[in-house]
Amino acid sequence: MKYQRGVALGGLMFWSVVLIMLAVLTMKVAPTFIEYQKTVKDIKATAAKAGPESTVADIRKAYDKFVEVDMLELPSSQLEISKDGGRIVIEFSYEKRIPLFWNVSLLIDYKGSSAG
Repeated sequence: MKYQRGVALGGLMFWSVVLIMLAVLTMKVAPTFIEYQKTVKDIKATAAKAGPESTVADIRKAYDKFVEVDMLELPSSQLEISKDGGRIVIEFSYEKRIPLFWNVSLLIDYKGSSAG
């Protein structure tokens, strides 16, 4: 006698719900992570472009140009700009709250620096 093999309807429904929840979570988190990656890239480009005689206002203006092009949400007023051994270091940190469902949300702390 041969036994049937396969997935039961209950198991199929359970795993499909799990996969759908993971897909929705990924679709909500991915845009914020992509924006973070763009911000880090733009911060590093701004720091590399700035000369040793650049002022804080010049660096903020240069970053604002990147913000316009890439449509980023992090304003230049939230950047911490300093010098470390003659190099300009730009740091930032912010929180991103992603609503998931009802009153449940996901909070992500993003931090980055042009130093590494």
